[in-house]
Amino acid sequence: MAAMTFATIGTTEQARRRTILAHVLPITALGAAAMATRTAPALNHPRIAALLFVWIACDALTLGLVARRRRPLPRQVLATLAGGAFAAWMLSPAPLRGVIVATPWLAAAMMLVVTLHAGVRLVRVGALLPRTDLRDADGWRVLLSEMLPPAVARVLIAEVRLLHLALFRWSAPADIPAGTRGFAYHRQLAPMMTAMTILSMIEIGVTHLVVSHWSRTAATIMAVIGELSLVYLVGVIKSLRLRPVLLTPSGVHLRVGTLVDRVIAFADIAGFEAEPAGDRVRAADTLNVGLLAWPNLMIRLREPLPRRGLFGAKPPVAAIAFRLDDPAPFARLLRWRLGLPA
Repeated sequence: MAAMTFATIGTTEQARRRTILAHVLPITALGAAAMATRTAPALNHPRIAALLFVWIACDALTLGLVARRRRPLPRQVLATLAGGAFAAWMLSPAPLRGVIVATPWLAAAMMLVVTLHAGVRLVRVGALLPRTDLRDADGWRVLLSEMLPPAVARVLIAEVRLLHLALFRWSAPADIPAGTRGFAYHRQLAPMMTAMTILSMIEIGVTHLVVSHWSRTAATIMAVIGELSLVYLVGVIKSLRLRPVLLTPSGVHLRVGTLVDRVIAFADIAGFEAEPAGDRVRAADTLNVGLLAWPNLMIRLREPLPRRGLFGAKPPVAAIAFRLDDPAPFARLLRWRLGLPA
């Protein structure tokens, strides 16, 4: 059984690496080809360079799709070819774009692929629209996933929701569904993050003044990025109050604003600690979601949860540490739910 488990883990790890390479290598090839189009030989022979760039863009993305899907659907191949044509147009320098426009058959082929892809996607969206609830974010995710890659659709919806939260939901009640009990944690976190926001505003203003002496364009770009970051930070701060930790009929819904969202079933909880020791919180197998505040509660899991970082697998999570403003009621209810002595 152990041998089978390790073999399964090894197979899964190989599949994950293959998937990562299938995403990274086509993008790398596309970036290298885009840089090559700006060299002297390419600019001296723009027609050959344009043809090669369009071919490399479509071929690299298609090979990546085949590596990920093995047997991709025709609409997926069409979407990939459309993406390659669009990327080749957007990443080409002006001389190569002029060659594409001046080559009717090439421009027509690229336009035809993009138009067919858009038409197929619109037909699918039209078929899904009568059965989709546009008042729910999941409905928008389904529709956008037909027009965009699913990962891009998820990120776009998350960005829109965070912007809406930051700009509009100023007096909204906390998200506590019926049948659950909410526990706040924002009274200590929010003031510290607000202070960081004020310091960031001062830093952005000073940086803008300094950089504008050398380049107004760079200063403007940095100012736009900084202001968007501030809006997102405001959304995160507001989400701390609107998304408390929940005790549900089936488990603990652990939330930290928009940053953490994890459901832990009561059956998966081995126990919990109040005011956990520092060495236990800092242990490699502990996930600390207390952010800027020291955690005052820790849940121990029966079975460790796998965890991955940017550079591969990390130690599995055996405990989760977090902080509540008033941990005593949460501890009493959780003891009762778990059947532990008071």
